[in-house]
Amino acid sequence: MSRKPSVIAAGGVVLRTHHNKGEQVLLIHRESYDDWSLPKGKGLSDELLPETAIREIREETGVTARLDLRLPTQRYTVAKGLKATHYWRAGVVEQRPRKPDLEVQRVKWFTLAEAMALLTYETDREVVQAAMDMPATNVLMLVRHGKAMLRKDWTGPDQRRRLAGRGRKQSQRLMDLLDAFGIERLVSSSATRCFQTLEPYAESRRLPIRKVDILTEEEGTKHPKRVARFMTELKGGLDRPTAVCGHRPVLPAMYLGLGVDEKPMVVAEAVALHLDATGALIRSEVFKPTA
Repeated sequence: MSRKPSVIAAGGVVLRTHHNKGEQVLLIHRESYDDWSLPKGKGLSDELLPETAIREIREETGVTARLDLRLPTQRYTVAKGLKATHYWRAGVVEQRPRKPDLEVQRVKWFTLAEAMALLTYETDREVVQAAMDMPATNVLMLVRHGKAMLRKDWTGPDQRRRLAGRGRKQSQRLMDLLDAFGIERLVSSSATRCFQTLEPYAESRRLPIRKVDILTEEEGTKHPKRVARFMTELKGGLDRPTAVCGHRPVLPAMYLGLGVDEKPMVVAEAVALHLDATGALIRSEVFKPTA
């Protein structure tokens, strides 16, 4: 039986393509450790790991990043016991100058060969190599809508049933997760409780929400083949990070259309499916709500 980590951290292999030098990797230098390493750090209370990765990359490098594919978790022993560091391949949204401080003294881009030679730790070299070896992917984020008002407390049409107070908090918390993966397209059941789950993020990014009747409980449970066909077409046209929100009774048909094994989901849960250019599933990860 594997030991439970005493320390959990998250970070990223931040990449960019330089017009002369090709693919580059962003590294940090810490004088207190006398090392060159990848940006990473420990999470805050109620912070999902992708949110930790984004925050730590920004704090240690000045880079606002967008996460891509989940990379192998590195486990090693530190003074406090076993440490697990979770990594994502990441791209640059924006980079601002960062002044040296007591934690990080230098932030610099290196070619792949330079980075592999300079990195102090073998675990960092392994995760950088994994980032380079894995294919390009897009993320399709499946979301089950947030906690809705109870049916017995709602007198109008069920499609217009709204999120409860807890559901509204969940929709706010979902914003940081969607932002971490740079979601650029939003698709939802046309039921109010579903598109309300994506609405705070849509408003913050000024994105439209495509409302789809076939993903509602009323239509989707009657016509599961049409749901599956819609999801197959969505996957086939996946050209940007996308989130789609649905209902528990419709999720099995949604998974079927994606060719992915069904996973039971609690309210406001999200599942990130990382798909290559052919639509093949490379990796998936589950994010349980913290609200």
